[in-house]
Amino acid sequence: MIQRTLEKTILKKLFQNKAILIMGPRQVGKTTLLKKIFVNKEELLWLNGDEIDVQKLFSNISASRLKAVLGTKTLLIIDEAQRIEDIGLRLKLITDTLPEIQLIATGSSAFELANKVNEPLTGRKWEYHMWPLSFGEMVSHHGLLEEKRLVPHRLLYGYYPDVVTHSGDEIEVLKQLSDSYLYKDMLSLEQVQKPDKLTKLLQALAFQIGSQVSYHELGQTCGLDSKTVEKYIVLLEQTYIIFRLGSFSRNLRNELKNSKKIYFYDNGIRNAVIANFNQIENRSDIGPLWENFLISERIKKLNYSRKWSNYWYWRTKEQKEIDFIEESDGRITAFEFKWSARTKVKPPKQFLENYPNATFEVITPDNYEDFLL
Repeated sequence: MIQRTLEKTILKKLFQNKAILIMGPRQVGKTTLLKKIFVNKEELLWLNGDEIDVQKLFSNISASRLKAVLGTKTLLIIDEAQRIEDIGLRLKLITDTLPEIQLIATGSSAFELANKVNEPLTGRKWEYHMWPLSFGEMVSHHGLLEEKRLVPHRLLYGYYPDVVTHSGDEIEVLKQLSDSYLYKDMLSLEQVQKPDKLTKLLQALAFQIGSQVSYHELGQTCGLDSKTVEKYIVLLEQTYIIFRLGSFSRNLRNELKNSKKIYFYDNGIRNAVIANFNQIENRSDIGPLWENFLISERIKKLNYSRKWSNYWYWRTKEQKEIDFIEESDGRITAFEFKWSARTKVKPPKQFLENYPNATFEVITPDNYEDFLL
């Protein structure tokens, strides 16, 4: 059993009169984690928000009905809570009227859960994110040397738990994940009216990881207008498939201020979208794959360690660029990612002149473990 990073954190936060929210994509192990933590707990009531009778239960719930449903239970888990109408108000009712109950809710759709509970549960919740397995978790599981040996494999197939635990069947598992779960929450929304064009958009984004994106150009490629492209990208981000990286700008007139890059939270899903699982020795996109892997893994590390950092990329109109900028406690660190450790890299002169206190590091296969652990 792979130890998940959030396990100890959740145990420490129990029974502090606050709800615990666990957000993240489907099939990353949120349910498995909670079942492991609370196995054989007689005081637990588990409800699944995907089930119709559970949705109906909460449609007109009252404090008295809740007490009757819970009985002597002191732990309430609502899995896939975003499927329940007005979930934020329902969670607030439980937290306010039943302080002796520890409420835990999971969700795979930020637009349906986090957006609906932020205001009702202000000051009443702990919120955490859970991703596919991380480099750090796998190092803890079977050691640094073994995981470093597997990194070329991770660049292709990613870290979804079912992928990691089904060696030899990675492509089949990823196909099932992408076909069955990738769009499950998005396609249930009235906002998504053209699923075929959504698929084309996701494929276009997969081919552009590590590059600046233009909503106008993407729209021309997919047959969508720019506003629809932006709306779909936001939804893809809120279902934890992709994330946007904005541009860093403080001092220079010629710094790009509003441009975006888009990355995937998991390399395996990215490769499944474009149906390309060629080995890394035969790929022309190894640079973008390496960059996507490092940035997504770094974001996992920052989240799990509860380290508060802002992050961007940096580029000027003259196309001087740095892959990743991180700011924490007033310190700026610039990172450049190179698959070949022999590549010589110097930081752009303009960047050093305008941010003299910033540090600059090149991350390669020779030193990346320091970046991710």
